[in-house]
Amino acid sequence: MKMDSKNKAKHSTTSKETDDEEETRTRSLNAPSPIQQFGPCGRIMKNSAMVMQIQDPASQRLTWYKPPLTVLVIKKVHDATILTPFVQLVHWLVHDKSMVVFVEAAVLDDTLLKEYGDFTSVRERLMTFRAGTDDLTDKIDFIICLGGDGTLLHASSLFQQSVPPVMAFHLGSLGFLTPFEFNNFQDQVMNVLEGHAALTLRSRLQCVVLRKTTEDGKEKKKPTTILVLNEVVVDRGPSPYLSNIDLFLDGKHITSVQGDGLIVSTPTGSTAYAVAAGASMIHPSVPAIMVTPICPHSLSFRPIVVPAGVELKIALSPEARNAMWVSFDGRNRQALQHGDSLYVTTSVYPVPSICAQDQISDWFDSLAECLHWNVRKKQKQIDELSDMTHSSSDTLEEIDANHHDDRPADT
Repeated sequence: MKMDSKNKAKHSTTSKETDDEEETRTRSLNAPSPIQQFGPCGRIMKNSAMVMQIQDPASQRLTWYKPPLTVLVIKKVHDATILTPFVQLVHWLVHDKSMVVFVEAAVLDDTLLKEYGDFTSVRERLMTFRAGTDDLTDKIDFIICLGGDGTLLHASSLFQQSVPPVMAFHLGSLGFLTPFEFNNFQDQVMNVLEGHAALTLRSRLQCVVLRKTTEDGKEKKKPTTILVLNEVVVDRGPSPYLSNIDLFLDGKHITSVQGDGLIVSTPTGSTAYAVAAGASMIHPSVPAIMVTPICPHSLSFRPIVVPAGVELKIALSPEARNAMWVSFDGRNRQALQHGDSLYVTTSVYPVPSICAQDQISDWFDSLAECLHWNVRKKQKQIDELSDMTHSSSDTLEEIDANHHDDRPADT
C-alpha cells in the first residue's frame, strides 16, 4: 500500500523527533542528558562545572534569555481557603506586572469568586484552557502553583514534553514539593522574574504501554506514552490472587514479583508511595530509578535502585492468574492483560522546580517539617547526669554499709 504525501510528512516528522531524542539520550550510568530549555524563554544558565554530563547541582540556576511574559497559575480546585491568595496573585500579575495569565476554565467556574468584587476587572483579562483539550506547548513562560503537592503533579501532567520553570507555594496539607510561603509573594516572584533562583531538575519517567497484537498482526490499541513525576504503580487490582509480574532490565529478565504489586519511582517519588512501602529516600538530583515491591511474599525481596539510563519492562508472567492494573501518578488507571507490556525509562524532559533556598536546604527542610525525619529526644550530656550518678553511688554505699551492720558479730 502506498503512503500518501500527508502521511509521509507525518511519518518523517515522527522519525526525526525519535532520532533527536535518541541523540540526546545516553546509555551511561549517568542517565539521559536532560533538555536544558524550559518553555519558550527559560533555561539553565550555562556553566563549565560539568561532571560526566551531569551539571553540578549547586550551579543549576535559572536564567531568562528574554523577559517572561506569560504565566500559568495552577490553583487547587474546590478549596475556598486558596481563593484569597489566588485573587491577590492574579491581580498583581495582571495589573502590576502586565503579564498574560493563564488559568484553567474550571477554576473560574467557582461561584465563590463572585464574592471578590475586585476580581471582575481581572477576570476579563485572563486566558483560559481546558486540561486534556488545549495544548499549552510554547505558550507558557513559567508556572505558579497554589496548593499542595498535587498541584505540581498536575503541572507536570499538562506538559508531556518541555516543562516551564515551576514555582510552588505551600497552601496545601503536606507541601513536600512546595517550598515557598505566600506571605511576601511579590518579592519572591520578583526574584524569580529577575533570574535570582536555584533550580532542582526533577526527573520524570517515560511510560509506554504496548498492547498485545491480534492474530492478524495488528495491535488492539496504539501505544500510550505518559510522563510521570512521582511513580508508576502496578498492582493486582480487585483480584484476591497475588500479582505475578515479570520484570526485565534492558531486555534481561531480572525477577518475578509475587505480592501486591510493584512501584517504579523517580527520586522525587521516593518520598511518596515508595517510602511508605519501605524504600529509601533519594535526593531528586540523583540520577536513578527506584524499584520497590508492594507487600512481596518473600522475606528477601528488598527495594533496589537502578541507573536512570536503563529501560525497564513489566509484563504479566505466563502463570499469572489475573490481570495487573497500572496507574500513573495516581491517574489513568487501566488493566494490562497477558501479552501487554509496560516500558519505563527516564525521560529527557525533567520538571525544573524553583528552589526557595537551594537544592539541599529545601529537601532537608521538607524531610524535617513534613515527614519529621529522625525526630527523637536528645540524649543528655554526661555532666547533666553527674548528679544522678553521684546520688546513685551514695545510695549504693549506704545500702552496703547497712548490710555490713546487720551481719552478726564474730564470737
